Amino acid sequence: MARQPYVFEEVEVPEGVKVDVSGSRVVVKGPLGTLERDFGNIPVIIRQSNGSIIVETYFAGRSERAVVGTVAGHIRNMILGVTKGWRYKLKIVFSHFPMNAKVQGNQLVIENFMGRRSKITLNIPKGVKVSTTKDDIVVEGIDKEVVSQFAANIELATTLRGDERISPHGREGGPGVLDGIYVYAVEHMK
Repeated sequence: MARQPYVFEEVEVPEGVKVDVSGSRVVVKGPLGTLERDFGNIPVIIRQSNGSIIVETYFAGRSERAVVGTVAGHIRNMILGVTKGWRYKLKIVFSHFPMNAKVQGNQLVIENFMGRRSKITLNIPKGVKVSTTKDDIVVEGIDKEVVSQFAANIELATTLRGDERISPHGREGGPGVLDGIYVYAVEHMK
């Protein structure tokens, strides 16, 4: 596909949100807090115009067009984060060994995963709030990248690898072990 002379995407800034753009650095302030991101050496221009943010580039090939959409998506997620926040819900699933999770200080501790005596301990990132119930873990925060990465880390910590996945009954082709903690919902806090 031929290069396009001008590609842009516009991101609306809602009322109550203040966005400052300085080169490739974007700061978004809203009722829930402040998020800051430096887009570094990305080949796009980010500027403010009439209450919205314009992400643009000139003489764009396929990858440059994709970068424009990606940067605009990140800015939209920052705006949603400071206005509504992000909430990831995870379900604790077990069939035989009753697994549980609890918050201790700034750590999430998962106990009795597959009957193991050792505990799985994950450090909770700054700006992330974690709460647990008997069957659920809720991860909340304003920065979608940090919240989603921590939810993924919880899932990965309880993922079986290699021979661990083989059915506990010793037969091939079965569903294997389904025990773990899985993301089942992504929503806004407000």
